[in-house]
Amino acid sequence: MTVIRTAVSAAEAVTDETANPLREAINPEFLQLMGWDPQAKLLFIPRNHPQFSAPECLVSGCDKMVHYAFQQGLCVGCMRRWEKSGQSIKEFTGTAKRYWRAIGEVPCTVPQCARPSNGLATPLCAAHLYQQKRIYKIPVEEFVEHPDVVPLEAFGLCQVAACYRQRQSPTGYCPAHAQRRRAEIRKGTLGDEEHWRRTTNAISQNGVISLRGLPDRVVHEILYGLQERVREGVMQKDYILRPFCDRVRSQLVTTLTELDLGAFNHQTKNIATGFLKHLSRFGLTPETERHKDIWSGYAFGLDGNLYFDKISQSWLRDATRSWAIDDIPKRRGKSRATVQAHINAIVQLSDSLRLNRPDHGEDVHAVARDDVTIFLNRLRFLNEQGEISGYTHVRVVRYARRLLSRMRTLGLTQRDQPLHGICETFGLRAEDVPDDPEDNEAGKDLPAEVMTQLCQHLDRLEATGAPEIRTAVELIIDTGRRPAEICRLPYDCLERDDDGKLTLVYDNHKSARKARRLPISGETGAVITAQQEQVRARFPDIPTDELKLLPTVLTNKMGSKPVTPEWLAARHRAWVESLPEFLVPTVVTVKGRQVTKVLPFDKAKIFPYAYRHTYAQRHADAGVAPDALQSLMDHRQLTTTQQYYRVSETRKREAVERVTAMQFDRNGNRVWRKAQALLDSEHARRAIGEVQVPYGLCTEPANVQAGGHDCPVRFRCVGCDHFRTDVSYLPDLEAYLADLLRGRERLAAFAADSWAKAEAMPSDEEITRVRRLVKRVRDDLGDLTEEDRTQIREAVTVVRRTRRIVALGLPRIGPPEDLRPERPTG
Repeated sequence: MTVIRTAVSAAEAVTDETANPLREAINPEFLQLMGWDPQAKLLFIPRNHPQFSAPECLVSGCDKMVHYAFQQGLCVGCMRRWEKSGQSIKEFTGTAKRYWRAIGEVPCTVPQCARPSNGLATPLCAAHLYQQKRIYKIPVEEFVEHPDVVPLEAFGLCQVAACYRQRQSPTGYCPAHAQRRRAEIRKGTLGDEEHWRRTTNAISQNGVISLRGLPDRVVHEILYGLQERVREGVMQKDYILRPFCDRVRSQLVTTLTELDLGAFNHQTKNIATGFLKHLSRFGLTPETERHKDIWSGYAFGLDGNLYFDKISQSWLRDATRSWAIDDIPKRRGKSRATVQAHINAIVQLSDSLRLNRPDHGEDVHAVARDDVTIFLNRLRFLNEQGEISGYTHVRVVRYARRLLSRMRTLGLTQRDQPLHGICETFGLRAEDVPDDPEDNEAGKDLPAEVMTQLCQHLDRLEATGAPEIRTAVELIIDTGRRPAEICRLPYDCLERDDDGKLTLVYDNHKSARKARRLPISGETGAVITAQQEQVRARFPDIPTDELKLLPTVLTNKMGSKPVTPEWLAARHRAWVESLPEFLVPTVVTVKGRQVTKVLPFDKAKIFPYAYRHTYAQRHADAGVAPDALQSLMDHRQLTTTQQYYRVSETRKREAVERVTAMQFDRNGNRVWRKAQALLDSEHARRAIGEVQVPYGLCTEPANVQAGGHDCPVRFRCVGCDHFRTDVSYLPDLEAYLADLLRGRERLAAFAADSWAKAEAMPSDEEITRVRRLVKRVRDDLGDLTEEDRTQIREAVTVVRRTRRIVALGLPRIGPPEDLRPERPTG
């Protein structure tokens, strides 16, 4: 590549003073990185920077970059030569040499001559070429050495505003633009020559971008936008930046905000949109935004915008903005959606006032409790009409109550405040908030049949070309972490405890708790290890402490940007929709009778966060104690954990009726065969007439009154006439039997006195009794029809998820280490 020679006068380097704040925001380090020449107004793309570089052409000596996979490792020029050669890629790259042609401005070969030549074929400027051919008539080699040949001064820069090359003549253009002008004249498309000079492109040169011919304000806007995009990690390519700058120049704008984006193609429009985004954020502060109707979340550390414009009443809009200013700093993470949800609750209140008050709610002194009642009735009507869901109904009332109460505590009812003079009765009471819909949290867990089918199709996720998405989905399923926590995992997220067990180290961003530790299975650890190997192969030179486990494939040359939860959710949704129907047994009512049918499962219920609910339900069903599950879920409060596996009274009643129909005494005899006919009062009597004990229930009144702690034969329930069990305890009985057998074997081999071993040894009678009880329950299950067995299994799941864990007061073995849903073996 030839050296670019420019001669820019001081007059051409005058800076527009109106751009000073923007110019000061451009870091000198960035300008140095870009090789910015402020006088020539040229950017020199750094080839060694990861956001600007690309692999070089495979042809020996060719230093051009390859930007697309379809080019098969060749630059555009070499690819065209290869297509014409008829050779294979290996043969072509092994024999082809760089295609030599003039790139950039070729100076006259006369030493110190400042004028350009016409190219490699005629390496002399026009004046020297005339002398060589017409006067001296000697070869070029001899001509440049002739003592009478002297260098000539330059005529100045090309008259094209964007061009940085030398003219051929005193009033003309550089050779390339002179040729382009002649072509335009031949076509009849030159038009106004002055306009052509101002808007035509500079001659393209690899790695060089001209900002000449642009107003200083636009130059600073482009430099600032480019700086911010580089800071974000966005990939920048000169073959896209150059046409963007050319299109800006062609529109003769004085600022980028005047651009007509309709004239841009897809790639340059994306750049323009990115530049405009950063320019719109420049200089933003909470003080500049707080009085607007639409806030840029960027000023508050949030993504997206906050919209107050749909609140009709000015007093209510001002009060809501005051609440938001107070509330936003107290929230952790990117909580824009939560803040906007609160604002939307006030929007609903505003709509009610606008539609139902004669003054449309504009008079703050006139609103009262009647308006609140109308608001509540309107929400109920919208819910009954299906325009809002039951969950939205509850949330709007709850949020509106919270905000109206907070507005008062913020002092907004005082003089010179938005709510000054408002009626004391204008507010929502605790009893105004409707009850939560049944199972508004529970029920988000996915049935086992759905999880099995999902795990069988995980390969389809990897086949989409996004292996990190499969890894993310697998980790959410296996660990129950929030999608955002999995997406942001660092590369070094896998550690071993002192006992050698694998542990996942993650940050709980929602609760602002860092370096949380979760025990995981070896299979889950293998998933993480495989992903680490892929990341290391993709970013071999980046330190591991700067890498993410799940780096995004876009604008991420350094591997420090993780996939976003939104992108994960979108790819996951596309994957789920591409899968066959998920058929699951479902209880439906047919002619007044409940029957089980295999029906398609609603795919809308399959989303990444549902795996967290499923994880909680899976462990609850396995008998994990609530306090232990709270720790596994990393919740601050137990009530939060309980919401992940809550069961409604209706579902619980149906399940109890099915399960208790197969209730047994200690001898394995059925004791309750017609639970379907019980009245509500009978259910209540049984609830207060029995107490839960290990592996079943106790009906002894004295023990019931003492909460199960006053039993003279404690720990020997299977030998007591007051003991009852049912099919829902079958897994616990089987585990108890296995513990007894293991304990007997261990004690037999243990070195201890005979009397100690005799007292600790499980009796043969107890083992026989438990074994007989387990066999009887299994046999009765085997006698049922397949439909009845399916209903029993569903009922057992419901009953177990609501059961309080009862311990014997002895050391307990924790839950199984690996509760992962099974993966296909093939």
